[in-house]
Amino acid sequence: MSKNVLIVTGDAVEALEVFYPYYRCIEEGIDCTIASPTKKKLQTVVHDFLEMETFTEKQAYLIESHTSVDDIDPADFDALIIPGGRAPEYIRMNEKVQEIAAHFLKEDKPMGVICHGQLVLTTVREHIQGREMTAYHACRPEVEAAGATYIDELLHVDGNIVSGHAWPDLPGFMREFFKLLKVEKTAGVK
Repeated sequence: MSKNVLIVTGDAVEALEVFYPYYRCIEEGIDCTIASPTKKKLQTVVHDFLEMETFTEKQAYLIESHTSVDDIDPADFDALIIPGGRAPEYIRMNEKVQEIAAHFLKEDKPMGVICHGQLVLTTVREHIQGREMTAYHACRPEVEAAGATYIDELLHVDGNIVSGHAWPDLPGFMREFFKLLKVEKTAGVK
């Protein structure tokens, strides 16, 4: 039986952090649904470090959201991925997004959160208090204020949560996510 993965995101999602997991899941024969506050074509962004001390942002590709989060029953999914970018800043205020995140934490289902995606988890702090996770370093204050322990690593696994620092860590992030999801065979490039 095929696994079913939910990606929850919105406009200004980091392009690599949504496309890479989405296509890796499809490559493994996993059903993958992208949900956002509104079903629409989402504008992704590219964050990079050029000549500033912080990241720059440029528009990237469009990606289709398959459905609105309002039409999602999280019980229908085996795992959840929350990509970063700026999308988590605003989708975290959506009560249904909070309900979905809480479901995966309460039910101990596999979750992958990367970069700024951890901001969504800070809205369901009662479920992450005492948990360990990494995130993009600028999110450390929010992670700690929510009662979680920030781990200063590029990747970290704590129970059902694999967390990543940023898009360069996606290969390891997806490897660990697939382990949590119990996907035995993964394709790879050496």
